[in-house]
Amino acid sequence: MPDRLSILYQSDDLVAINKPHGLLVHRSPIASDATEYAVQLLRDQLGQRVYPVHRLDRKTGGALLFALNEAMNTAMQQQFMDGQVRKTYLAIVRGYTPAELTIDYPLRRDDGNGKPETIVMQDAVTHLKTRRQTEIPLAFGQHATSRYSLVELTPETGRMHQLRKHMAHILHPIIGDRPHGCNKQNRLFLEQFQMNTMLLHAQQLRFRHPVLGEDITVEAPIQPEFSRMLTTLFD
Repeated sequence: MPDRLSILYQSDDLVAINKPHGLLVHRSPIASDATEYAVQLLRDQLGQRVYPVHRLDRKTGGALLFALNEAMNTAMQQQFMDGQVRKTYLAIVRGYTPAELTIDYPLRRDDGNGKPETIVMQDAVTHLKTRRQTEIPLAFGQHATSRYSLVELTPETGRMHQLRKHMAHILHPIIGDRPHGCNKQNRLFLEQFQMNTMLLHAQQLRFRHPVLGEDITVEAPIQPEFSRMLTTLFD
C-alpha cells in the first residue's frame, strides 16, 4: 500500500480518496488477515476522525468518499440511500458485451441466520455501456483467441456486490472477481499476466454538496494494475 492515500477532493467537511485495490474500508471479521484500513490510514493522514459515507469492496479501487463530521455523514448517507449520488465504474470483463444494456435483476439479501423466511429479494438495476472491445491471440478452452470488453457501469441501486453479480448474471464476469467471476479466466490472467487484481474501478462520483450547494464531480484515475491490463489487452 502507498505511504499516503491519494486525495481527490477535499472541503471542510468532505474528503474523497482513490482507494487502492485490496484495501479494506474498515475492519471486518471476515477479513482477519488485514492490518490496514482506509478509515485508519486516512484518519492518521488527516489527523482527525473520518466517517465513510459509502462502501467499496476490498478488491475494488477508486473514488471513496468520507465525511469529516457526523452531520455531513448523515446528510451524505441520505443522498446515497435516496439515489442522488451518481456512481460510474469501469470494468474489464470476459467476452464481447452489447453496446448498451440495462440489467434489471433482483438480488438476494440474506439476513444471516439461514432461515428461508429471512431471505429477501431486492430490486437491483445497472446500466452498461461498452467502451472498447478486443480479441487477443490467447487460447482459452476450445477457442484459439480470447475476447474482452471494457465497460462503463452505472448502478441505479447499491446492493452488495451488485456489479459483480450483475456481470456474472449476463455471462460477462469481471476479470479477477472471486467468487462471482470465472475461476478459469482468473487463473489464466494470473499465469499469463501475473495479474491477481479484480479489474473493477470506481471512476466517478457526482453529487450536490449539502453545505456548499455546489455540484461536485470526483474523478479517480485508474490505478497501475488496471492501467497495465488496459495496455496489455487493448493497445
